[in-house]
Amino acid sequence: ETCYGVLCREYEHSKDAMFEFLLQCADQLPHKIPFFGVLIGLINLENEDFSKGIVDTTHANLQDALHNENRDRIRILLRFLCGLMCSKVVLPNSIIETFEALLSSAATILDEETGNPSWQPRADFYVYCILASLPWGGSELFEQVPDEFERVLVGIQSYISIRRHFDDIAFSVFETDEGNSPNKKDFIEDLWERIQVLSRNGWKVKSVPKPHLSFEAQLVAGVSHRFSPISCPPPTISQSSSEIVKGQEKHEADLKYPQRLRRLHIFPTNKAENMQPVDRFVVEECILDVLLFFNGCRKECAFYLVSLPVPFRYEYLMAETIFSQLLLLPNPPFRPIYYTLVIIDLCKALPGAFPSVVVGAVHALFDRISNMDMECRTRLILWFSHHLSNFQFIWPWQEWAYVKDLPKWAPQRVFVQEVLEREIRLSYFDKIKQSIEDAVELEELLPPKAGPNFRYHSDEGKESTDGHRLSKELVAMVRGRKTQGDIISWVDEKIIPVNGAKFALDVVSQTLLDIGSKSFTHLITVLERYGQIISKLCPNEEMQLLLMDEVSAYWKNSTQMIAIAIDRMMGYRLLSNLAIVKWVFSPANVDQFHVSDRPWEILRNAVSKTYNRIFDLRKEIQTLRKGLQAAKEASEKAARELEEAKSIIEIVDGQPVPSENPGRLRRLQARADKAKEGEVTTEESLEAKEALLARGLEESKELLRLLFKSFVEVLTERLPPISADGDVPNLRAGDPNVNSSARDPEATTMEIDNENGGDNDSSQLNGQNKKISHNVGELEQWCLCTLGYLKSFSRQYATEIWSHIAMLDQEIFVGNIHPLIRKAAFSGLCRPTSEGSHL
Repeated sequence: ETCYGVLCREYEHSKDAMFEFLLQCADQLPHKIPFFGVLIGLINLENEDFSKGIVDTTHANLQDALHNENRDRIRILLRFLCGLMCSKVVLPNSIIETFEALLSSAATILDEETGNPSWQPRADFYVYCILASLPWGGSELFEQVPDEFERVLVGIQSYISIRRHFDDIAFSVFETDEGNSPNKKDFIEDLWERIQVLSRNGWKVKSVPKPHLSFEAQLVAGVSHRFSPISCPPPTISQSSSEIVKGQEKHEADLKYPQRLRRLHIFPTNKAENMQPVDRFVVEECILDVLLFFNGCRKECAFYLVSLPVPFRYEYLMAETIFSQLLLLPNPPFRPIYYTLVIIDLCKALPGAFPSVVVGAVHALFDRISNMDMECRTRLILWFSHHLSNFQFIWPWQEWAYVKDLPKWAPQRVFVQEVLEREIRLSYFDKIKQSIEDAVELEELLPPKAGPNFRYHSDEGKESTDGHRLSKELVAMVRGRKTQGDIISWVDEKIIPVNGAKFALDVVSQTLLDIGSKSFTHLITVLERYGQIISKLCPNEEMQLLLMDEVSAYWKNSTQMIAIAIDRMMGYRLLSNLAIVKWVFSPANVDQFHVSDRPWEILRNAVSKTYNRIFDLRKEIQTLRKGLQAAKEASEKAARELEEAKSIIEIVDGQPVPSENPGRLRRLQARADKAKEGEVTTEESLEAKEALLARGLEESKELLRLLFKSFVEVLTERLPPISADGDVPNLRAGDPNVNSSARDPEATTMEIDNENGGDNDSSQLNGQNKKISHNVGELEQWCLCTLGYLKSFSRQYATEIWSHIAMLDQEIFVGNIHPLIRKAAFSGLCRPTSEGSHL
C-alpha cells in the first residue's frame, strides 16, 4: 500500500521510469514477483493503458527470449505472467494458451519425423518452465479455468510418458549415490511428482507469498488483458542419420539447455528443515535466482539470500543449494570463488546459525569423500582452504586427527593433506602449523617447509665440482648483464663440448631457477630475459622432460612453485603441452596419482592453457572479421567519395579541370589511402590469427590423442581383468579380482613405506624388500582416482572430444579396451537417455 501510494503520486512525472523499473524489478528480483504483480494490478484500476503496456512488453520480451534461447528470461517471464494473472491483469485463458503453445512445441521436438529427439533438453526445458510456474499461479488457474487447466496437466502427463528418461550418473557428485539406479527419477520426473503432490493438496504453497488475497476486493474490479499467443522457434532438424552427428547434436542441446540444479542431499532428514516437496523446490529456485542476478554483488546477494519472503527457516536448504552449485558438473554456473565469497558473507550475516550449518556440511561431505567425484573433490579442497583462510584457519582438526593412521592413499587422509598444503599457499608454513597445534598428529601431513633445493649451493664444507664452478660463472655473467647470445656462446664453448648437453641443462636450469627463486616476479623476469638459453638447450621433448625433472628437483619442497614454473615455461613456449603430458604420465608421477594433486594440477593447467589459447584466438578472429568488414566498408566509402570528387569537372579556358579544391582532393586521397591500408593491415592480422588457430587446433588434436593414449596405457596395466563370465570388476566393493598377483609385478609395484605412509627405519619389512606390490586397497584407489580424472577431462573438454571422436575411436579405443576405461572416457560426453548413450 505504501509503495502504491508513492507510485500514484509520482505517476504523472515519472510514468516511463516506473514502467521500466517495474519490468526490471520483476526480471531481476523474481522472488518478489507476487508483490510487483499486485502493484501493477492496483495501477491497472486507475490506468488500464499502463498495465496493457506492461502485458504487451512482457509478450514481446518472452517472444524475443524464446527465439534467442534466453533460458532464465523465459522461466522468469512465465512466473511474472502468473503473478499478473493472480492480480487480475492477465486473463487466465491467455496463460493456458501460452502453456499449450510450449507443450505443443515440446511434443513436436520429440517427434522422429517432424522434430529432432536429440534436442529433448529444449523440450524438457519448456515443460520445466510450465511446471516451475505452477506454484505461483496454479491455485488461481484451478479456481478460474479448471477444465482448461486440467487439459494442460493431462498434456504434461502425456509428454512425460513419451520422453526419454535421462540418467545423470556421469554428472553425479557421488559415484555411488543411491540414485544411480535406472529407476531413479530424473529432474523433470521429480518436479512433475512434486506438482502432483501439490495438486492433491489443493495447490496450497507456503513458500509463495499471496499478497493479492489482501487486495482481492479491489483487484477484481480491474480489466484483465489478453496475452497474445506466442510462437516457439521450429525444432532443429538433424542433418544426418549418423550416430556421431546425433551425439554431437545431443551434446550441443545439453550445453544450451543444461539442468539448472542437481540436488545434493548433504544433511540427514532429522537435521534439514521439514518442508513440503514443492516448497523445497520453490526455495531452491529463489536461491538460484538470487545467485544468478547478484553474481557481481556478493554482499547484496547474501542480504537477499537471508531475507527471502518465506515463513520458515531454510539455512540447511540454502547450504545444500549453494554447495550443489559449487560442485555442479561439468561446470558451476559461476566461478567457484563467487560461491566462496557468498558463503563467507552468509556466515557473517547469520553468525548464530549459518557457520554451524557450514561445519555440518563439511563434516558430512568429508565422511563421503571416498565416493566423491574427483573433480568435485578438488573443488571442495580449494573452497575449504580458502574459506578457512578468511576465518583465521580455525577448525576442530582434532576431530580429523585419526586420518594420520590411515594409509597414505586413503581419500580422507589425502583430503586433509591437500587442504593443509593449499592453506600454506594462502598463508605460510608456521601459521598453518600453529593452527593444528590441537592435533599435533597432523603435522606429519604438512608438506616440507617451502624452500629451494639448489644443487650447486656454495658451502664451505662441500666439495667444489665442475657444476659449482660453472654455476658461479653463470651467476657472474647474469649479474654482469651479459646478453643471451653471450651466455649461449659460453654454454656452447665451455660446457657442452666437455660435459654434454644434459649436464649443461642441469647447470643452467638449476642456476637460473635459483636466481629467480625469490618471488614469482623474479622467476618471470628470469624466464623473459634468459628463456632463449633454455629454449636452445631444450630443442626436443627428451630435453624438455629433463627440464621438468630439474624444476621438480629444485622445487621439491614446493608443489606450488613446480606448477607455476612449468606453467610459465609453457606460456613462454619453452615446454610443449605434449612434453608436459608425457612427464605427468612418467612412472614417478603415475605412482603419485592417488596420493597427491600435484601431477593433476600440472596436467589441468597444461590442457586448459591449450584450449584457452584456442578460445582466445577464436574470439580475436571474430573481432577481426567484424573489423575487416567495417574496414572494407570504410575503404569503399572513402574510394567512392574520392571518385565522386574527381568526377566533378568544369570547363576553364575550354579545358575540363576538376572543380573540387585541390586541397580537398588531397585530403580525400589521403583518407582513401589510409582506409585501404587499414583494410590490408586488418586482413593480414586476420590471416595470421587464422594460421595460428589452425596450428592450435592441430596441437589440440595431438594433445587429445596423447592424453587419452596415456590414460589408456596406464589404466590397462593396472586395472583388474574382466572375469571369465564377462563381469566388470567392482573397484569400490573391494572386488576379489582386484589383486596384483595376476599382473606383471614390475608394472604394479610402487615405492611405499609402510601401511600408514610413514617412514620406515628398516630397509626390510617382514623379511621382504620395501619395494612391495600394491595391496588390494591401494591398487583399487589408484584405479578409482585415475578413472575419475579421465572422466573429469572427458566432461570438461567434451566439445573438443566430439570434434575428434572418430579419430579417438579409430586410433585409441580400438581392440579389447577395458569397459571401465571406455565408460570413464565417454560417459561424460552427453547425458545418456533410458535407451543408452549414442556411443
